[in-house]
Amino acid sequence: MQYIIGSKQTTKMVEQRKAIEVYVAQDADPRMKDSIVRLCETAGVPITWVDTMKGLGETCGIEVGAAMAAVIPEIE
Repeated sequence: MQYIIGSKQTTKMVEQRKAIEVYVAQDADPRMKDSIVRLCETAGVPITWVDTMKGLGETCGIEVGAAMAAVIPEIE
C-alpha cells in the first residue's frame, strides 16, 4: 500500500475513487476535516482518525506533520 499525503492530493484520490482508506489528524484545520469527511462519506471511503498531524506524518514515514493522507493500492 502507498500513502498519498496532503489535503489536495487526498481529495483528488477520493474523487477519482482511488483511495481505499483516508487518515485524518484530529488536530488538523476543522474546515479541511469537514470537507474530507463529507467527501469520504459520499464516496464510501472509511476514515481512520489519528491524534496528531505529527503522528500521521510519522505513520506515513515523513519528517513533518500531515493533516490527512489517502491509502491507495500499490501501483504495479
